[in-house]
Amino acid sequence: MSSALDRLKKLTSKISSYEMARKENLIVLKELYEEIGVNEKVEPFLSIFNFKAINLSGASLLSENLGAIKEGKYLQILAISYDKEAVVKSKNISLGYYGRVENVDTQFKDKVVEFIIRYRFEKSFMTLEHYHTMLEPYNKKTDG
Repeated sequence: MSSALDRLKKLTSKISSYEMARKENLIVLKELYEEIGVNEKVEPFLSIFNFKAINLSGASLLSENLGAIKEGKYLQILAISYDKEAVVKSKNISLGYYGRVENVDTQFKDKVVEFIIRYRFEKSFMTLEHYHTMLEPYNKKTDG
């Protein structure tokens, strides 16, 4: 019985840790949203999550070389919008254009990279919640 209780405590602690990380992430994400100027293109803040995705050109988002610049490229934040009613369903929208990446201040570039990672962190939680809600009708079928 003690091991089941220990597992429950660990799981509760992990869930609580994720929720705390998520709340802190949103605070920092909003600060970065304003610092790097995304607020000039998209308001209010939470509407950034209406995009299907936000990508970055000019710097790597891969964990093994996070933030490494891509010489000759331009540092730009690109959002992907989706309109199922439109002829062209998805469209790229520039949320921030900062010039040639090798000319951008390294600290600023790092803030842009951090913004993207923090956005994706929160977006992943939203996606998880979305699919959890979609499964609810199926969970009721298996309960009875």
